[in-house]
Amino acid sequence: MKRYRNGEIWDFEHEVAVATNRPVILGLDGGTTSTVCICMPIMPFSDALPDPLPVLARAVAGCSNHNSVGETAARETLEQVMADALSKSGSNRSAVRAVCLAVSGVNHPTDQQRILTWLRDIFPTQVKLYVRNDAVAALASGTMGKLHGCVLIAGTGTIAYGFTEDGREARAAGAGPVLGDWGSGYGIAALALTAVIRAHDGRGPHTMLTSTILQTLGLSSADELIGWTYADPSWARIAALVPVVVSCAEAGDEVANKILKEAVQELALSVKAVVQRLGLCGADRKNSFPLVMVGGVLEANQRWDIGREVMDFISKDYPGAHPIRPKVEPAVGAALLALNEFMKECVQEAYRR
Repeated sequence: MKRYRNGEIWDFEHEVAVATNRPVILGLDGGTTSTVCICMPIMPFSDALPDPLPVLARAVAGCSNHNSVGETAARETLEQVMADALSKSGSNRSAVRAVCLAVSGVNHPTDQQRILTWLRDIFPTQVKLYVRNDAVAALASGTMGKLHGCVLIAGTGTIAYGFTEDGREARAAGAGPVLGDWGSGYGIAALALTAVIRAHDGRGPHTMLTSTILQTLGLSSADELIGWTYADPSWARIAALVPVVVSCAEAGDEVANKILKEAVQELALSVKAVVQRLGLCGADRKNSFPLVMVGGVLEANQRWDIGREVMDFISKDYPGAHPIRPKVEPAVGAALLALNEFMKECVQEAYRR
């Protein structure tokens, strides 16, 4: 175990007296917009989890997607948020038994291995470490730690991710804006900005989006929109315009409505692709399975409820899809994953003795 880059991050450990009878786990949800770390105590193995769950501390930091901010910045963010959670809980690394780090941008086993190697330098050798895509934590937040069913995330980015009960998994979308995260907050807002430029040029229809977006951004003309966009083309900054698109659609703007309808279709297609590949719906396409829905894009609005529209679209083909709006955040899902995996390994080790 050693300090990584910023050694002062862990200086608080010199002042923390850890109770030896309180081992803890860490669950992290790292996305394009923010990163959350939850510190929870190890709970006795049982079928029923306590309600409410005993969260010892919660810490928040910025973006930890290495594809967005670079690997160095992502690592420093992740390390800082873990240290903050442990410090707030009155714990330190010697009390940690398991860590589940679920971050966007983990798309390949090489991504997992690179992060695992880095984590191993931070924590004692006996700590169990698990690295997953952030969609896995989102699924677990709806199923309370069980990996079965499908999750649809639609926030700044979007991804659909699913698991069968025997451990097979599949994903769709989630490749980032360059490769087409259509239906995401970024995708919706980027199409809206494009519509404004097209209308300004005379290549597209007039749209209320022009005046509303310019007013929101404090700009006087569509020409200025080009400079605003490329001055800082960060994904979350663009995606923040989604409420403007929704308000224009609710006011009857045809262009805004078309953008949202296309988003609904794209999000539904991502879920359908995962369900078909895993056979979650069964041979007759009627089997029940949980569909966890997470992200700001899927939240209800006054009249334009994107989440409801997506669910209606999916239900036509898969009537057994059971929508779940998680009662806990994805970081808690990551902590529950860490707890479940840790308990499984403990049982297996005890059985081998």
